[in-house]
Amino acid sequence: MIDVTRPSYARMYDYLIGGTDNYPSDRQACAELLNIAPAMEQLAQANRAFLVRAVRYLAQERGVRRFFDFGAGLPTRPNVHQVAQAVDPGASVVYIDNDPMVCAHGRLVLEENLLTTAVIEADIRRLDTIFTVPRVRRLLGDDEPVAALFVSVLHCIDNDDDPWDLVRDVAARLPSGSFVVISHLTSEDASLREHLTEFMRRTVGSWGRVRSIGEVSRFFERMDLQEYPEPVEVSTWCPDTDLRVQPPTLDWTEFGGVAQTR
Repeated sequence: MIDVTRPSYARMYDYLIGGTDNYPSDRQACAELLNIAPAMEQLAQANRAFLVRAVRYLAQERGVRRFFDFGAGLPTRPNVHQVAQAVDPGASVVYIDNDPMVCAHGRLVLEENLLTTAVIEADIRRLDTIFTVPRVRRLLGDDEPVAALFVSVLHCIDNDDDPWDLVRDVAARLPSGSFVVISHLTSEDASLREHLTEFMRRTVGSWGRVRSIGEVSRFFERMDLQEYPEPVEVSTWCPDTDLRVQPPTLDWTEFGGVAQTR
């Protein structure tokens, strides 16, 4: 049973990007969050725009037709499959999330797209479970490149679970020449990172931590970054307009990039 009286990270994010699948508890939590970090609404919107650009780039420029969206969150238009299938209607997307509400909404949205999309309810840290799902095994079966998306999700994983090893493990399971897309909430101020981390843990329960830019850069080790030599603030990654959503403060950023596995 879904407890709507307790805030959910997925629903809070949905609210920040202008979605409607959220409840009073989520909106109240977001109000408190914005008191701590007023930039979060703009950062969430810039992050979502980055996801759309990265998927379109991989589909158009790199010919990727298979996408795994780890920690997919609530469906928000345009969804990953809508962006990819605008390039090729046969593109396939697997959404992975451990939130029952996310998965229920996702399956409802995808009712007319069951041949090319799927929703898996699973903890993204449980890779042995995820990669034995028949739909996932079929997508990996012909060794064509796959894009693994970790967009605004790795800060939900604590250091004890080694999110860097998680990304390395996923990259190792993908066909050669696959891609990884990462964005991550960052701050260079250790006290701000700790303050927001503790707030999120109190608010939504199990949560990870905000990290520094250097820690986020580690996710791309032993991979080849695309378009830029290092991770960047995501609103500056291959912008499709000069009217970008600019972060109102340097205290917080969404940092990330697109990389190819070796």
